[in-house]
Amino acid sequence: MNRWFARVFLIFLALVLFPSRSPAPLVYRAGEGWTYESPSGKEGDWRKLRAKDQLDVAQKAFDSKNYKLALKAALRVVTVWPLSDYAPQGQYLVGRCYEAHRQDERAFKAYDQLLGKYPKMRNSTEIQGRQFEIASRFLAGEWFKLFNYIPFFPSMDKTANMFEKIVRFGPYGEYGPPSQMNVGAAREKEKDYPLAVKAYEMAADRYAAQPAVASTALYKAALAYNKQARKADYDQSAAGQATTAFKDFIALYPDDSRVPEAQKIIASLKAEQARGNFSIAQYYEKNKRWDGALVYYNAVVVGGPSSPLAEQARRRIAAIKQRRPEK
Repeated sequence: MNRWFARVFLIFLALVLFPSRSPAPLVYRAGEGWTYESPSGKEGDWRKLRAKDQLDVAQKAFDSKNYKLALKAALRVVTVWPLSDYAPQGQYLVGRCYEAHRQDERAFKAYDQLLGKYPKMRNSTEIQGRQFEIASRFLAGEWFKLFNYIPFFPSMDKTANMFEKIVRFGPYGEYGPPSQMNVGAAREKEKDYPLAVKAYEMAADRYAAQPAVASTALYKAALAYNKQARKADYDQSAAGQATTAFKDFIALYPDDSRVPEAQKIIASLKAEQARGNFSIAQYYEKNKRWDGALVYYNAVVVGGPSSPLAEQARRRIAAIKQRRPEK
C-alpha cells in the first residue's frame, strides 16, 4: 500500500515541477458559448486578432458549407468587435448559419437584431424576405423548439408576433402588406377572430391605395366576423358586423369577383338572424311577455319582409295583439 502511495506522490510531483500545456477540448467564452479546441491546436486557428480576418474565416467557412465553424467565427466578430464595420455582415452570417441548422426561431431573432442595429443595410429587403419565409413556415405548421432543439409545439400567437415585427420595420415595404395579412391569417388559425378582424381592418385602412390588398383585407375581415358569429352559440352582434363588412366590401369593390359570394353570405346571415329572432320571440310569447315577443317578431319582418318566417311572424303578431290584455 505504501508503495502505491509513493507512486502517486511521484507522479503528482512530476506534474508540479515539470508543467506542460494541457489541452482543454471544451472551452467556454462569453458570447461564443462552448467550443471545441483540438489538442493539436489546429482547430484554434479560426480565432483571429482582427475583425476583418475573423469575418474572412466566417465567410469562407460559410461558403464551403462548414456552418458550425462559420457560426463560431461570426459570433466572435459581433461579440469582440460589435462596433466595427464588419459586425453587420457577421450578424447576417449568424442568421444564415442558424437557418442552415434549421433553427428558424434563432435565425429570425438574429435577423431582427441585425435590422434593429443596422436598419439601413443595403440588403435589408433580402433580410426581411428571409424573415418572411421563416414566419411563413411557422404559419404552415412548423413547430417551435424547446431549448432551440426539441420540437415542442406550433404557436400561431408567436407566428403573428413574427409577422408584426416585419410590419413594424417596413410597413410600406415589399413585405409589409403580406405580413400584415398573415397576422390576420395566424389569428384566424388560433380562432381568435376579433384579433383577426383587427389585423385585416388595419391592412384595409393602411393599404387603401393598393386595391388588391385592401379589397382582400376587407373581404377577409368580413369572413372573420362571419366565423365569429357562427362559433359556438350564434353571435347576433358579430353577424350584424359581418353583414355590414360585406356590404362595405360590395359598395367599395362592386366589380370584384367575390361579390356574388358575399351576397350569398349576407343572405345566409340574414336568414340565421331571422331564425334567432323568431326563436327569441317564441320564448317571450310562451312566457306571456307580449311586448318582448312583439319586438322580436317585428325584427323578423323588418329583416326579411318576403321570407317565409316573416309571414309566420306577422301571424303571431296579429294573434298576440288579439290575445294580450288591453293596457
